[in-house]
Amino acid sequence: MKIDKDCAVTLSYQLTTPAGKPLDKGQLSYLHGGYENIFPKVEAALDGQAVGYATTLDLTVEDAFGARDESLVRTIPKSEFPPGVKVGGQLQGPGADGQPQMFNVVKIKGPEVHLDGNHPLAGQALRFSCKVTGVRAASAEEIAHRHVHGEHGHHH
Repeated sequence: MKIDKDCAVTLSYQLTTPAGKPLDKGQLSYLHGGYENIFPKVEAALDGQAVGYATTLDLTVEDAFGARDESLVRTIPKSEFPPGVKVGGQLQGPGADGQPQMFNVVKIKGPEVHLDGNHPLAGQALRFSCKVTGVRAASAEEIAHRHVHGEHGHHH
């Protein structure tokens, strides 16, 4: 089966810096066809391919997680910080538009907690290598939910 709109695609992947420093690897499944489940440049490269296809793509900052947005960096008083959350943890707070936003706890220094709402890899060019390990027609429920369910996909 060829990768086309409304296919559930499973990949083994490796994410590195352009110089080859490993950042992440594993298995993932996504719904193909413009559902924003994977980088658009990767989706375009996989369109029409089949199981066994492998590729390596260099992603610019814009092709990957985008530029850093310094308006998403915040400092809050430790007194407002929920107990039990540590550096490396996450918490949800209002974004600049008032909508819920996830923030990473990057530093706790004295009476201050430093938060960053950017993706940890924002502002970085990346190299994405992958091999297609599975392609199937997506279920009506997956299409309605706009993501793949089950192993390597989304779990409700």
